[in-house]
Amino acid sequence: MEFITQPWAWYVAGPVIALIMFLLFYFGERFGMSSNLETFCSIGGAGKFVDYFKIDWKQNKWNLIFVAGSIVGGFIASYWLSPSDAVMLNPQTVQDLADIGIANAGQTYLPDEIFSIDTMLSIKGFFILLIAGIMVGFGARWAGGCTSGHAIVGLSNLELPSLISVIGFFIGGLVMTWLILPLIF
Repeated sequence: MEFITQPWAWYVAGPVIALIMFLLFYFGERFGMSSNLETFCSIGGAGKFVDYFKIDWKQNKWNLIFVAGSIVGGFIASYWLSPSDAVMLNPQTVQDLADIGIANAGQTYLPDEIFSIDTMLSIKGFFILLIAGIMVGFGARWAGGCTSGHAIVGLSNLELPSLISVIGFFIGGLVMTWLILPLIF
C-alpha cells in the first residue's frame, strides 16, 4: 500500500518543523538526538561508570517518546510514504562513488559496500563502524549537541556556538567525503 509518491513540499514540511520547534521552545525543551541518547545511557546504567550520565532520566522522559516517535515515523515514512528506495543523486556523484568502489550508488539509501551485514561483520567494516561511532559520540559531546540540535534549534535561536558547530560539521563532512572516504575504499 502506497500513499504518497512524492516528498512533502517545502511549504508543508517547513511549517511543521517550525511548529514542532515552537512547541519545544514553549515547553522549555531542547531538540536533538544526542540528548535523547544521553537519557537512554542513563537508563541503561552508564552513570555507574561515567559521571556525565548521572542524571535523573525521569525528568527527560519526553525523550523516550521522541525516540519512539522517530522510530515509528521512520518506519511509516520508509514503508508507506516513500515511492522507492532510490535516491536522486547527481550523475557526477554516482560516478565519483563508483570510482571509489561503491557500485549502484543511488539505488538505495544505504549502500551495501558500507551497510550490509557481511560488510559490518568483516574486520574492516567493524572497525570503520566502531571508529565512526566513537567519533560521532565524541564530536556530539564536544560540540555540546548533535547536528540536528545545532542546525535546527541552535541556528533558529541565533546561537553563535551552533553556527560554529554547523560550520565544523560541514567542514568535517567535506574532509570525510573528499579525503578519508576514498582512502577507506
